[in-house]
Amino acid sequence: MDTAEELVAALRAGEVTSGELTDQAIARIERDDQAINAICVPDFDRAREAARRADQALARGEDRPLLGVPVTVKESYDVVGLPTTWGVPQYRDYLPAEDAVQVSRLKAAGAVILGKTNVPLGLQDIQTFNEIYGTTNNPWDHSRTSGGSSGGSAAALASGFGALSIGSDLAGSLRTPAHFCGVYAHKPTLGLAANRGMAPPPGPALPIDSDLAVVGPMARAARDLALLLDVMAGPDPLKLGLTHQLPPARHDRVEEFRVLVVEDHPLIPTGAAVRAAVNRVADALVAGGARVERHSPLLPDLAESGKLYTQLLISGAVARFPTESIEQLRAGLDADDQSLHATRLRAMEFSHRDWLQANARRELHRHGWRQFFAEFDAVVCPITLTPAFPHDHTPNPLERRLDIDGVEYPYFDQLVWAGVATMPGLPATAIPVGRSPEGLPVGVQLIGPMYEDRTPLRLAELLKL
Repeated sequence: MDTAEELVAALRAGEVTSGELTDQAIARIERDDQAINAICVPDFDRAREAARRADQALARGEDRPLLGVPVTVKESYDVVGLPTTWGVPQYRDYLPAEDAVQVSRLKAAGAVILGKTNVPLGLQDIQTFNEIYGTTNNPWDHSRTSGGSSGGSAAALASGFGALSIGSDLAGSLRTPAHFCGVYAHKPTLGLAANRGMAPPPGPALPIDSDLAVVGPMARAARDLALLLDVMAGPDPLKLGLTHQLPPARHDRVEEFRVLVVEDHPLIPTGAAVRAAVNRVADALVAGGARVERHSPLLPDLAESGKLYTQLLISGAVARFPTESIEQLRAGLDADDQSLHATRLRAMEFSHRDWLQANARRELHRHGWRQFFAEFDAVVCPITLTPAFPHDHTPNPLERRLDIDGVEYPYFDQLVWAGVATMPGLPATAIPVGRSPEGLPVGVQLIGPMYEDRTPLRLAELLKL
C-alpha cells in the first residue's frame, strides 16, 4: 500500500480519486477485519461522502495537507455522530456533542475518516479488548495481542486499513502497539498537541492539560509521521498562548547525529529479540557514520526514573480508586520491598504532598535530560521487553505475568521503557526494525530533546535497516 505522502501526490496529480482510495480501504476492511477486529465503529457512508467532497475540492484546485486521504481514529476521540465509550459498557450509547480538537484538525486538513479503532477498557491495558467491541488480534499472529491502548489503530495500519491513524500515549500506548504490529508511531513532546475531546465519557470536553498523557500520529512510513504531526501540533484554541513552533531537525544526515544506544534497564531484563533489534539499529547508525556511544554519565538514572514514572502514573490512574481495595492490595507488603510492584501499590495511596515531591524530582530529571541533549541528539532504546505476547484476559492485571525468555515478571513491569520518555515529557518515535525468530515485528524507540520532535522523526526517516 502507498504511503500517505504518495497518496497525497497521486491525488494532486489526478492519478487516483479519493473515492477510489476510500472504496479500496473499505473493501479491504470488509474482507479482512473480521479476523483482526481493528475497526470497532465503521463510518463508511460518511467516509464516502467526505471522499466525494474531497474530490470536488481537488477538482477546484484546493490543496490541504491530507485532502482525500483515508484515515482512522482511535475510539477514545470524540467524533460527532459516533459513540465514544472508551470500552466501558455503561457508555456504549454515549454520543459526544462535538468533535475532538484533533478530529476537527483531521477534517480541516481534508482527511477522510473511515471509522474508529478498538481500545482496551478505559484505555488501561497493554492489550486491546473490551466487552462492547471484543478483542483486537495482532495481524501477524491472531493468537497474540496488537498491544494497547492504541492497539486497534496499529492493527488497522498493519492491515492496510487506511494510511494514517491518530492515537494517544500515557504508558506506551502509541509506541507499544506500533512495536507489536510493525508500524510507526510518534509520542510528541508533552503538551505539543491539544487533547480536548480525548477524555473519558460522559464529558464535557475540557481544555485540560493531562499529566504524562499525549495524543499523537501513527503511520505505515516514517515520513508520514511528520506529515500528520504537522496537522496535529499546536495548543488548544480555547487557550491563550503562543503556538509552539517546532525547530527543524538538528541534522539532515545520519553521520551528523550523536546517539546513545541503551539496551539494558536496571529494573528488568531485555528480551533477546528486542536486544537484537536495538543492536541492529546501532549497527546501522555506525555504518551510516553516526557517533554512537553505549554509556554516558549524563544519562539520568533509569532506576529512579522507572520508579518515579510508576509513582506518577499510578497515583494519577487510581485517583478515584476505592480505599478498601487499596488496603486489601497492600496487605502483607514488606516495608523493605522496593520492587516496581511495591512501588505501584504504595503509589495508590499518594497524598498531594507525595505527588508534589515526585513532581519536583521529575523536574530534576528534566534538567538532567537538558544537559544530556547538549551532548547527544537521540537515544535508541527498547519500547518494551518482548515482541507481542499471547492474549491474556486474566481479570486482575496485577495477577498477570510477562514471559521474558522463559522467566516470568509482573505484567506492568514492562512499562518502564515507555516511561523513560513519558515521565519527563520527551518526544519518542517508534520504528519497526525487523522480525523476531518467530516472525513477529520488533521495534525500538528514538527519544529526542523536548520540543525537538523533528530530530527523532528525521533520524527515523534516515535510518537504513
